[in-house]
Amino acid sequence: MKQILLITDGCSNVGESPVLAAGYAWREGIAVNVIGVVDEGTIGELGSREIADIAKAGGGLSRIVGTPQLAQTVQMLTRKTVVQTIQQAVNKEVHKILGESSLTQLPPEQRSQMVSVVDELTETSPLRVALLIDASASMKPKLAAVEDAVRDLALSLEARKGRSEIAVFHFPGRSGGEDAQLDLDFTGQIGQVRSLFPKLKMRGATPTGPAIFRVIEAFKGSGSTDEPRALLTGKEHDDREGMIGGYVV
Repeated sequence: MKQILLITDGCSNVGESPVLAAGYAWREGIAVNVIGVVDEGTIGELGSREIADIAKAGGGLSRIVGTPQLAQTVQMLTRKTVVQTIQQAVNKEVHKILGESSLTQLPPEQRSQMVSVVDELTETSPLRVALLIDASASMKPKLAAVEDAVRDLALSLEARKGRSEIAVFHFPGRSGGEDAQLDLDFTGQIGQVRSLFPKLKMRGATPTGPAIFRVIEAFKGSGSTDEPRALLTGKEHDDREGMIGGYVV
């Protein structure tokens, strides 16, 4: 199972639409969860809508929280998306075998057995999580809360029975000239995330869509998303600031 966990506090303003990018991720089998971090105020109507639309297009979940709730929310969304993915797969099998549309339509005893199977698979299935952290200037006051949340997530992943891998990206990249910068490539050594945060530099604009495409490239390995990006957006990719592409949900 593959997830992108995007942590951000505002609206994207550079490059392709993040909703379009999330939709492409979902078609590639990568769920996109989004956490909007609010501190003393509101993220605004536009930011709230964008956060919800990214998650919807990416087959994931979204939450808008204050910094005190961030750590709990990061763990909850990661686990809930795993459960959701497994339930979808189990529902398909139930439908094929028994002609039922979902677990909820099974008799109580069978439903209880299937729920136990889902719970077991949640803990044992291989999981790859790519953290994508908004490091634009407005996130600087929230960095300590993000750091605590990621460390708690690391503990949660380390406690799973199944193999867990994590990668960490932040955006914008060096001097704002990259879509996203890879801080930690996919690894089963989850504890390595604890040493990353002192290296983060908060700066610049918010290229959320291009950053999501960059993470998809990492999931795909040596494959490039440049051609799909051109097909989706109707233009060749470049790193210059520009209009956000139209939303597709």
